[in-house]
Amino acid sequence: MAEIVTTQFGRIEYDERAVIHFPCGLPGFENRTRFLLIERPTTRPLVFLQSIDSSNLCLVTAPVNAIDPQYHLAMTPEDQQTISQAQEPLCLFILSEGEKGWTANMLAPVVINKEAGIAVQAVRADSLYSHQHPLTEARPCS
Repeated sequence: MAEIVTTQFGRIEYDERAVIHFPCGLPGFENRTRFLLIERPTTRPLVFLQSIDSSNLCLVTAPVNAIDPQYHLAMTPEDQQTISQAQEPLCLFILSEGEKGWTANMLAPVVINKEAGIAVQAVRADSLYSHQHPLTEARPCS
């Protein structure tokens, strides 16, 4: 087992087979190519992408269907080739917290072939979606 000490989660032991590789990195983090998917029951549906290359880099994400069940994924032929023939790719929006609250990057979701352990950030060629789609907070029933 390999091990990393992270800023967000402390010491994490992991199997190298669990590592997700981004061959080209992520825009803005091109040199960070290896990540772990971390899911915690207490923070569902959030999924954390913890960098193995940088212990303080952890991206907060959520499954596309949890935010927009009608979302239409569009990938370039190059991204499709990188992902290969994933039977059911995992698609995640990267979330960000700003002055006006949380937003989802719907313009460029992360698409993961979990079986192959490979992923891309699929930047759309159109402007159908925003990179700062506002999220609304869930309100408890009264």
